[in-house]
Amino acid sequence: MLPIIFVLPILQLVILSNAATFEIKNIKFSYVDHDKTSFSRALIEKFDASTYFHVIANFPSKKEANAAMAKGEVDVILEIPRYFERDLLKQKNTDISVAINAIDGAAAGVENVYINQIVQDFNKKAKVALLTPTDMVNTPIDIVAIPSFWYNKTLNYKTFMVPGILVLLVTMITLFLSGMNIVREKEIGTLEQMNVTPIKKYQFIIGKLFPFWILGFVLLTVGLTIAKVVFNVPIIGNLGLIYFYTAFYLLVVLGMGLFISNFTDTQQQAMFISWFFVVIFILMSGLFTPIESMPMWAQYVTEFNPVKYFVQVTRMVMLKGAGFNDILPQLTKTIIYAIIMNGLAVWSYQKTT
Repeated sequence: MLPIIFVLPILQLVILSNAATFEIKNIKFSYVDHDKTSFSRALIEKFDASTYFHVIANFPSKKEANAAMAKGEVDVILEIPRYFERDLLKQKNTDISVAINAIDGAAAGVENVYINQIVQDFNKKAKVALLTPTDMVNTPIDIVAIPSFWYNKTLNYKTFMVPGILVLLVTMITLFLSGMNIVREKEIGTLEQMNVTPIKKYQFIIGKLFPFWILGFVLLTVGLTIAKVVFNVPIIGNLGLIYFYTAFYLLVVLGMGLFISNFTDTQQQAMFISWFFVVIFILMSGLFTPIESMPMWAQYVTEFNPVKYFVQVTRMVMLKGAGFNDILPQLTKTIIYAIIMNGLAVWSYQKTT
């Protein structure tokens, strides 16, 4: 248990927060330039100057480029047609072909957005270069949207991910340890000895779970410290509110761990079952993918996911500065969840006297 308590939290928060990113960088970019003019070179240079693309190849034909993509050597193929510059100068209109490796659909969608942004920027500059004095007089005024990014001005994905990874850290470790602890008593045979003592059922359960309730706060404190010191995540709201909500959330997790331990005989069984539920909770918590993007039936299922509420509360308080009234809906559902889970755990625990 000691490595899980002291090593896993730091590795989980530091490594996963750097690895779990929505940004797509170092996209392997290639092109087929049939025109070889100043305009085509200017377009390619736009991609080369981007921090998202890494221009690795210039193929003489589309066939060779397709073969390279089939081998996984490139992610994007830009094909510039012949007479690209001539059509721009005469007709002020032309087409280019872009092939994207879409095995990872989400990454392909992001790459497509990056490509469109670069092409649109090139298009604007080319349009200005091609304007005649008469066109400049008659050119309509462009409307420019100036975005204002709230709660994450720098658009740093770590600001979004670190609070969620912190929730994952507290959930996994407290659930695993609480489930394994009582099962360990079964394995070494001391649980039967405890059962025949005069100690009450609720006293035994509180004595077993209270240390892990305290440990959950320790993990939360370590995680918040790393989030602020290492990742410089803003903490706008009241930290006391996070601890207050965590007190009830930990009751949910500990009750779940006790409930699992009542139906398992070995620590291995407890770990496997706990991991089964943790994976489902994480994938359907909105930690990595927006809940709004899930099918409607899945959105209904997430209403029974306690991790979802902890993720929402942590992000709301840390990034938005939410108050007590703002998190009251999540807090109410969590308290109900805690009562149900601990009631089932106590009911399912059989103590022989």
